[in-house]
Amino acid sequence: FFRIALTMAPKAAAKAPAKAAKKPVKKATGVSKPVMKKPKKIRTEVQFHRPYTLRLKGDRKYARGSGRTVTGGVRMDQFAVLKFPLTTESAMKKIEDNNTLVFIVDIRSNKNQIKSAVKKMYDIKAARVNTLIRPDGLKKAFVKLQPDFDALDIANKIGIL
Repeated sequence: FFRIALTMAPKAAAKAPAKAAKKPVKKATGVSKPVMKKPKKIRTEVQFHRPYTLRLKGDRKYARGSGRTVTGGVRMDQFAVLKFPLTTESAMKKIEDNNTLVFIVDIRSNKNQIKSAVKKMYDIKAARVNTLIRPDGLKKAFVKLQPDFDALDIANKIGIL
């Protein structure tokens, strides 16, 4: 038992000179600042609203507005305005009862453009034009004809009936 203790004692003595051989560590010459922790934000709202950040517009793949004139209006002739006549049951009822033709028209066309397009294509005068945009995104135009024109005759001429 004593022999083990004697053999162990020199090891501790051997380590002591190794520690003394190390060079002393230099301290930083600049003033060191203490690390500040950001305080936790107290939330007063139940919902989280994302903060506004800078949003850059994406690169355009083609130039917009190429089909516009200098004044900014869209160039549309009668063939671009009127797409096709509608031949549903309700449209037929309008032709027979109300002297009204029903067309699907370009989404960008207005009532005056529709009125003039019908006049140019079918040589008829419209009393008024009502429009609506259908749920599928197409614009429907109801063209009520003046009393001296018959919608049934025009529909036969177009080829609806």
